[in-house]
Amino acid sequence: MNLKIIDPQDRMPALTEKLLMIWQGSVEATHFFLSDAEIAKIKEYVPQALKGVPVLVIAENDKGEPVGFMGIAGQSLEMLFIARECRGQGIGKSLLRYDIEHFGVNKLAVNEQNPKARGFYEHMGFKVYKRTELDEQGQPYPLLYMKKS
Repeated sequence: MNLKIIDPQDRMPALTEKLLMIWQGSVEATHFFLSDAEIAKIKEYVPQALKGVPVLVIAENDKGEPVGFMGIAGQSLEMLFIARECRGQGIGKSLLRYDIEHFGVNKLAVNEQNPKARGFYEHMGFKVYKRTELDEQGQPYPLLYMKKS
């Protein structure tokens, strides 16, 4: 697996489309609390988030195809998504370790209704320090804010 940092000016539509497919597959595999309509609505905003996040790190397979990605703002993990068919292969762990080491990532927010993600982050040394009833868009999806311990 190869990790690549993608500069904002290099975030072309073809790459965004591939990452959007990874995002959708990952969300469908993990965010069971969202309806198909809610996923479709959120999907509309993902390209903008991909273009706007200050640091975008992509994991590629041996063929140079993206299989996962993370977005970072400051020391905060803003997004982490792994292709559905690649889950459980250590890609998320490699990405997060890289980001902790190179960018000092030490905080994140995760949906409370996504217990596998919470468990993953806890395994990686993060602990919950705050909970909100609503997500950042004001929707009724509680968020857990976590810090690296």
